[in-house]
Amino acid sequence: MSLSSAIDAIRAPAARANPGTVLTGLIGAGIGPSLSPPLHETEARRLGIDLVYARFDLDELGVPASEVGSLLAAARDAGYRGLNITHPCKQLVLEHLDELSPDAAALAAVNTVVFEDGRAAGHNTDWSGFARGLRTGLPDVDLGSVVLLGAGGAGAAVAHGLFTAGAGRVRIFDLDAARAAELAAALAGRFGTGRASAGTDLEAAVGAADGLVHATPTGMAAHPGLPLPARLLRPDLWVAEVVYRPLDTELVRAARAAGARVLDGGRMAVFQAAEAFGLFTGTEPDAARMSRHFAELTASPERQPADVLD
Repeated sequence: MSLSSAIDAIRAPAARANPGTVLTGLIGAGIGPSLSPPLHETEARRLGIDLVYARFDLDELGVPASEVGSLLAAARDAGYRGLNITHPCKQLVLEHLDELSPDAAALAAVNTVVFEDGRAAGHNTDWSGFARGLRTGLPDVDLGSVVLLGAGGAGAAVAHGLFTAGAGRVRIFDLDAARAAELAAALAGRFGTGRASAGTDLEAAVGAADGLVHATPTGMAAHPGLPLPARLLRPDLWVAEVVYRPLDTELVRAARAAGARVLDGGRMAVFQAAEAFGLFTGTEPDAARMSRHFAELTASPERQPADVLD
């Protein structure tokens, strides 16, 4: 499909919408049967809001992630209220925005774009969604020393959330060592030197850690497997997963088998969606109701599995 056809796909929901409809959507690659459309549209309906949430999969559209700016402009011109942005566009989208929220600027990653008065403002609800999920799902865990796997957009959001939640030290591991070092340096600038560092010895770091957070694509439907050897997991190590499709990733299953306390990716998915919904509509959603709906959706076989975290 050409870029012009992709732009037509962006415009199509606007052409079908009723006057006053809140037009929103998701741009990303491999998003498959994302749960964002039903989560947003059902909550809107329950609140009496006419909202459409469309899915624009770059793989299906046949356009590269580098064209996210063109798709963004098409959505703005078509009258969209906003868009969620996911892998691999959370950082690529930055240069196409007019302004950033303080958190998005600090993270250099955006997962929510709001259009207002012809301007595009970038926000990041990933970090707050993770922090809220950690607070409600593992409320009393020790945050003294945490190992973070992944230094991309999701990893940057998780690290920000960890320090905001009171983490003492975070050791960051990524296949791209330079990216891990860059994230550690950025975190040091915001939260103080010595608290974040790029790790070099994963086994030693996990052995000395209180908790482990996974924020890479490993475990998604298209990227099966474990992000670290299962033998490193132990009962006194809590484990948090960012991937939510499937909800029971290989890491979640292995951690539970090892006796660890586990936080799956569902809470972050719901809480980041709830905050984005509020930004799109100006109305606070019922996050508990959205969580119940999320549980129903993930239990439905026909919705298994999607490929990326929204």
